[in-house]
Amino acid sequence: MKADLDRLIRARSLDAILIWIDEIYSPPLDYLTGGAHITRGVLVKRPGADAILYVSSMETEEAARSGLETHIYNTPELQALLQKHEGNASRAAAAWWGEILARCGVPSGTIGLYGAGSFSFILSRAAELTALCPGYTFVGEPDNNHPLFTEVMMTKDADELMRLRSVAARTDQVLEATWAFISGHQVRDGQVVNDEGEPLTIGAVKRFVRKTLLDYDLEDTGMIFAQGRDAGFPHSRGESAEVLRPGESIVFDLFPREIGGGYYHDVTRTWSIGYAPAALQALYAQVMQANDIGVEMSRAGMPAKAGQLAVLDYFEAGGHRTLRTHPGTQEGYVHSLGHGIGLNIHEAPSLSHLSSDTLAPGHVITIEPGLYYPEQKMGCRIEDSWYIDADGGLTALTSFHKDLVIPIAGL
Repeated sequence: MKADLDRLIRARSLDAILIWIDEIYSPPLDYLTGGAHITRGVLVKRPGADAILYVSSMETEEAARSGLETHIYNTPELQALLQKHEGNASRAAAAWWGEILARCGVPSGTIGLYGAGSFSFILSRAAELTALCPGYTFVGEPDNNHPLFTEVMMTKDADELMRLRSVAARTDQVLEATWAFISGHQVRDGQVVNDEGEPLTIGAVKRFVRKTLLDYDLEDTGMIFAQGRDAGFPHSRGESAEVLRPGESIVFDLFPREIGGGYYHDVTRTWSIGYAPAALQALYAQVMQANDIGVEMSRAGMPAKAGQLAVLDYFEAGGHRTLRTHPGTQEGYVHSLGHGIGLNIHEAPSLSHLSSDTLAPGHVITIEPGLYYPEQKMGCRIEDSWYIDADGGLTALTSFHKDLVIPIAGL
């Protein structure tokens, strides 16, 4: 959590970190500014000192809401550097970053680079910084372990948990509204239709969900609403023109976030309209049992992979393929049990059977077992988000019910 940031910076032998700011949403920037919406400049943080912002003159007021010391980025000094470098804006910016570091009390040393941008920009800027800022060494981090922000953001503090709870509660309301929206239709000639007989499509459901999310100050980030065979592929988004039909599995994975970037919630429900065939009921019962196993095996102090290993054992004993028995399989249980969640939809800890993480108080995780059989035209996943509390147990952030069948007129 934030209280660990200085220690983690020192542990990496960094004299400071520098986060570049542009129009691409940056979780590290959000994390250190409390969600300030700024689109140009840099943030400098050295251990033992508060972060300092250099931002566009148009955004000083927005940046000041963060409570951090704020300065103007586009100063006459930057214009002078632009002339010095013969109009090369990129080289001028790199030289200016070096001067900003010195102004922030870092006259030399090893600087960790963080932020969001295109791969080509990152490569070119790192090279320019090295060439134009003598006395500094600019470094990144490989992703084979836990980079700085992955590690510090893994454990949530009270303020973060408050925001996560709020997003969860609002997402539950959207799920409730979507259930009622579908149930308010009827079945006619094997299709779900409205009172005028117009078919209800997946695209229409998604439009309803997006509008409802906005009513709760949330935004869609690519929901999954997949029916029948598509439900058998975990990341199939569903076909917008497809009409909803009774008795088919629907995987509805909703992972909205605060508008403009911020904390996520992640929840999946499997629905069937009007009734559920026996094969789907059987699949659903097994996934529900796996969900219970995953919850029971996820406690502070336990290996994060413990739940996944127990669910693998359960599914394999039931005759299902898994990634452990059949790497690369496209049917059966084809993914991990879950993941951390926060300012990114996927964060540490990982609940994969290959994970080396250990669960701890303050972690926020998903538990989402599933079974997928596309050639049988069905799939099933059940997912809730959980907080590991101070006592080491799980507290549910998701409260929406897990009923399988959506009641509807006409059957």
